[in-house]
Amino acid sequence: MPSGKVFLISGVTDMRKSIDGLSLIVAETLEMNPFSESWFIFCNRTRDKLKILFWDTNGFWVYYRRLEKGTFKWPKPSYDGAIHISKQQLSWLLSGLTLNHAKAHRPLFSLEV
Repeated sequence: MPSGKVFLISGVTDMRKSIDGLSLIVAETLEMNPFSESWFIFCNRTRDKLKILFWDTNGFWVYYRRLEKGTFKWPKPSYDGAIHISKQQLSWLLSGLTLNHAKAHRPLFSLEV
């Protein structure tokens, strides 16, 4: 699991792009730092392929996943091109669930005793 933030790159990405092309999308289109601890996740038009790009110490990693059957529950594009999700939502996405899985307990904040 990622040590930093997780970002879904909204819309579709050409899966022929490799590390250089994906990192340029992060840097130039999203104006984010591809050398951060963040994970950047890209999806193709048919939503059956994902690439995950992240920097680790002295080089990039690219994970590639292709589904043989079914599709990823990719969210609709956002105005800024990136959607911040939690690590749990990433796990749901990779398992074929939606980001807002109905059976999950929502996190609670600012609780007092």
